[in-house]
Amino acid sequence: MDVSTPEAAAAHFAERPDAELLYLARHASRYPPAVGAAAVTELQRRGLVPDAAALAVAEVAAPAMPTPETWGQVLLPVLRSLFWPTRQYWAVPLLLNLNLLVWLAMTLSGVSATAPSGHELVRWGSNVSGLTWPHQPWRLLTSLFVHAGLTHLLLNAASLWLLGVLLEARTGGRRLLAAYLLSGLAASAATLWYHSGGVNSTGASGAIFGLYGLLLMLLLSKKIVLDKWDRRGMLGLVLYLVLSNLISGLTGNIDNIAHLGGLLMGMLVALPMQLTMTSSQHGK
Repeated sequence: MDVSTPEAAAAHFAERPDAELLYLARHASRYPPAVGAAAVTELQRRGLVPDAAALAVAEVAAPAMPTPETWGQVLLPVLRSLFWPTRQYWAVPLLLNLNLLVWLAMTLSGVSATAPSGHELVRWGSNVSGLTWPHQPWRLLTSLFVHAGLTHLLLNAASLWLLGVLLEARTGGRRLLAAYLLSGLAASAATLWYHSGGVNSTGASGAIFGLYGLLLMLLLSKKIVLDKWDRRGMLGLVLYLVLSNLISGLTGNIDNIAHLGGLLMGMLVALPMQLTMTSSQHGK
């Protein structure tokens, strides 16, 4: 039947029973505007709907067009998600704030904002051969929040935010925080084990690689609800980011062993986590 225009709808509904027309009028928002309006008009013609009721139903049948969002309305929630915790989204802002506060404290104490010395990094808790183990094992954790300058901090903060926004809504803050910290500890331990000749390492990249591993496993196990093509696209993106970062780490002062240690721990943490998650879980 053709009810795509008011005229066609009116002709059709002139032949319909009262009960059907009343149902359509009461649920007008579920149908095209022409359907609801024609049902109301026919009921009114039959004397079954008063004018006031017809006006109210007609307003439901033809809802107002939504007001387009401004740039401020779009960007403000994004900027707020960087550092402002909420009840369902708190782990990522907590980690971002801790990283930023440590860098600010270092800078305000006189440490270079862009190129701190090795001695200064050690003083603020970096992961150091011969010192971290067995004398100061807490450096395995504190080194995750110490960065070798503003550029190092911003790169890791951007990665943490992008991965965290995606993961925390699906795993919950406690699981994400546990995966991040365990992956970071594994990365620090792998660094000490591999660099037997001595190392002074800082940064959150090992923990961030743990989030890559977690995301990869959740995508493969289909615990993140996506259609087939979105899942393939996201898997491809995650693999590309992991491989490109590992390849770039072959040159320069980048610790790929920490990245691999964090990645493997993130994948291991995902295994028991999958048992306590449902495919439709969001932000618990």
